[in-house]
Order: sequence, then C-alpha cells, then structure tokens
Amino acid sequence: MNIQFENTTVHYPDGTCALDAVSFTVPAGQFCVVLGHSGAGKSTLLRTVNGLSPATAGRVIVGGKTVDRKTLPFLRRRIGMVHQHYGLAARASVATNVMAGAVPAMPMWRSLSGLYPAELQDKVCSLIAAVGLEEAHLRRRIERLSGGQQQRVGIARAFMLDPAVILADEPVASLDPRLSREVLNLLRTQALNRGATVLCSLHQLDLAKDYADRIVALQGGRVIFDGPPAMLDTHDAKRIYAKREAVVPAEEVAA
Repeated sequence: MNIQFENTTVHYPDGTCALDAVSFTVPAGQFCVVLGHSGAGKSTLLRTVNGLSPATAGRVIVGGKTVDRKTLPFLRRRIGMVHQHYGLAARASVATNVMAGAVPAMPMWRSLSGLYPAELQDKVCSLIAAVGLEEAHLRRRIERLSGGQQQRVGIARAFMLDPAVILADEPVASLDPRLSREVLNLLRTQALNRGATVLCSLHQLDLAKDYADRIVALQGGRVIFDGPPAMLDTHDAKRIYAKREAVVPAEEVAA
C-alpha cells in the first residue's frame, strides 16, 4: 500500500504546529526513513498514518483510503507499529505480546479469554523464529529480555497480521550501534519478504543512509529534503540538524 501526505498539517491544542503542510507519497514496498532531530515532527507524521494524531488540515491517504474515523477500523488491520520503547507488556510472556498484534482482527471474546486459534499460535512461533529468537523465549516474561530481544518481539508483533504498512517510530533509539543495525536489518528483511511499505523515523544520519531507499527530512514540521540517500550531502545534513529558525525551506533553496 502506498502512503500519501497531502498538505498534511497538525496543530496541537497548545498552539504547537507539529506538521506544516507536508506533501509527499511513499510508494508501496519502499523503505522510507523520516530523518530529523527531536521535535522535528517525525513521530507526529507517523501517527497521522494510523490516526493517533489526526490531521487538522490536509489529509493522509493509505492505499487509496483517506485516514478518518470511518476508515480507521479497516486501515489499522493493515498497519503494523514498532515503538521506540518497545510498547510491550513487561510482565506478560513473549507469546502473549506477539499475539497482541492480532487483536485488531479478533473477536473481543477471544482476546479477553486468551483462547487463540491454532493457526495464530503457529504464526507466533514462526515469527519468533523469523526474528532470531528461540522457542524457549515464548514462555519468558518480557522484563527478563534484553533491549535488543524486546525489540525483536516488537517486530514479530507488528507482523502478526501481515500488514501492508509498517510504522517504525525511532525503533533503535534505545539500542547500541551493533544492535541498532541488527534490528534494522531484521525490519528491512521482514518487510521485503512481505512486500510491506515501511515509514521509519530515525535521528541517526548514518543509519538512514545505510538502510533507506529514500530519505525525507523534517525540520520544524516542514520537509527540507526528499531524495535517495546518495543525494544527501554535508550541506543537507547541516540544514537538517540546524536550529529551526536558521533553516531555509527546500523549495526556497531550489529557487
């Protein structure tokens, strides 16, 4: 599924403009990294896709459907999420946390009772193996796992419903450099195997260059770079990480 941002704007109640008329399209199957420092608008951009931060102007279109109250029940079944701080239930088992990824497609009574169909239980096992964990991990509590292992569980959970879109919000911010690359390799591989579109926010320039098919950089809620990693040079990097008031919008640079 592709993702379209059409003059997408988000104003928060305190007056903050988190996104300012953002427009670009992520084609189906692309690994697109949203780059920028803290507060640039990266997380808000991702949250507009699954309706957690509704656009206050403009719109977001996923797979031809505008994101709104009517379409969200359908779209959320097609969108997986990988969180910065894992977003897992610390005292629950690995199996329970991964199974939670299928809850949007299950009847309420199943999720409350914990009586999951055999095919979903088998899928949990296959996903745990796919992310490099062992069967013995299924029964362990999340709180007993390392950060890298927890993020692997988070990726497995995100793929439970074979989503067409994966949103990864700073998925390696809490990991060391070696684990960061392992997790991004895993995320990219699983997405490629399923043909999923990935919108991944990062603040590390080197990782963005190594893993992205395309980089979209935000500063102050505006797009200031959009292109393949090879096009991003030292000048662009300085603009991306400059103070907001010193940034010149991309369209003005091109003029």
